[in-house]
Amino acid sequence: MVNLDPQSEKPQAVKPQSVFFTGLSARLLWLTVAFIMLCEVFIFAPSIARFRVQYFEMKFEAAHLTLTALEAADMVDPELQRRLLNQAGVLGMTVIRPSMPARTLGPDMPARIPLLFDLRDATPLSLIRDALTCMLQSKDMVLGATGWSPTDPEVLVEVIVPEPPLRQALIDYGLRIFLLSLLISVVTAALVYLSMQWLAVRPMRRLTANMISFQGAPQDADKVMQPGDRRDEVGIAERALADMQNQLRTALTQKERLAGVGTAVTKVSHDLKNILATAMLESDRLDKSDDPEVRRMTSGLVKAIDRAIHLCTKTLRFVKEGPPRVERSDIEMNSFFGEIQTGLAPVLENCDLTVSVPPSCPTYADSDLLRRAIENLVRNAAEAGASKIAISVEIDSSGLCVVVTDNGPGLPAKALENLFVPFSGSARSGGSGLGLPISREAIRAQGGDMVLRQSTETGAVFEIRLPD
Repeated sequence: MVNLDPQSEKPQAVKPQSVFFTGLSARLLWLTVAFIMLCEVFIFAPSIARFRVQYFEMKFEAAHLTLTALEAADMVDPELQRRLLNQAGVLGMTVIRPSMPARTLGPDMPARIPLLFDLRDATPLSLIRDALTCMLQSKDMVLGATGWSPTDPEVLVEVIVPEPPLRQALIDYGLRIFLLSLLISVVTAALVYLSMQWLAVRPMRRLTANMISFQGAPQDADKVMQPGDRRDEVGIAERALADMQNQLRTALTQKERLAGVGTAVTKVSHDLKNILATAMLESDRLDKSDDPEVRRMTSGLVKAIDRAIHLCTKTLRFVKEGPPRVERSDIEMNSFFGEIQTGLAPVLENCDLTVSVPPSCPTYADSDLLRRAIENLVRNAAEAGASKIAISVEIDSSGLCVVVTDNGPGLPAKALENLFVPFSGSARSGGSGLGLPISREAIRAQGGDMVLRQSTETGAVFEIRLPD
């Protein structure tokens, strides 16, 4: 964050750190690899299940062809059957054809088959489960599978096969899928990395470097972002950053000038106050003169000097005072407004002040700051010529609302334009224009606000709102 005070030390720029494992590009790279590998997991299980089904279908086809070859040669030699079955990779088989008796081959077929699978009514989930179980199985077993022959859908084939070759085939196939997935993920991640590096990361680094550079010297025009011609989000960000930096440079320049003017005004006001104090002493001596004409002329001079001293005092206080300190406490509103009426009695000699407070009106606020704001509104209304001023207190869901209404002439248009701007919002001649800005600052320090609700030729209505 840039400190706007020109008298404070310059902010120290934060040096960018480029770490491969924590940078934006690296995170995109690793996330892309992780997401692709995660997708491959959902592809891997069905692929393994399908490979196992194809493995059995190959065995079905081989068994059917073996039986057909033996029947064509009319050979029943057990040794020849064994060699053909070994070449087919099965220990035994049974073939059931329409209108023909079942034919079984397998001199070495075990008497008991621990696992039997019927692929005709298997569900996708059961196929996946059986394939993963086979891959993770550590025991060497014999299993049987039943299904239709790929070469003749009307022929039912049952084969008995050893499980280790099937397990090894599944592992080899899974390894190939893993390596292929890894290659795809790395290539895709690299492409995404290069694309993001070109489209987003490099512009982001440029924006970051510019912000860090601008932070070190915010008033240097050469540090302002020079946006490119891009029409996407990056281009919008560059142009917005450039506009913000230009506005900040302007604000800093104005603040620095105002700070210089404020320092000069403070010195001038201090010296002028001393001069006016001396003039006041001399005016007091003239005021005690025996000549009535001298006393008449001196009375106006004394009032003018008194207004000048008051203006210098308020100006010095405004320049030197920092943000108001808020010290909240419970306020009893009836006695609170009674104190205000007593304190403003000299101002209200020709003005009628009425106060309306609900019977139950719990208030938790800074009584001094709230009193300053209300007294300022009442004093302004009385000095503007109002004969009636009404203060009403309301409680709603958003908090406390104090409404100050008067029947004065209202505020001129020139005052409305800069009502809460210091030295600019005075509605009467000789005013400092500090009362309303200071009062509003006192209310906003408590989380509330002061606004002008209405201003007409028949009077003005101000509202002070404080949260619960």
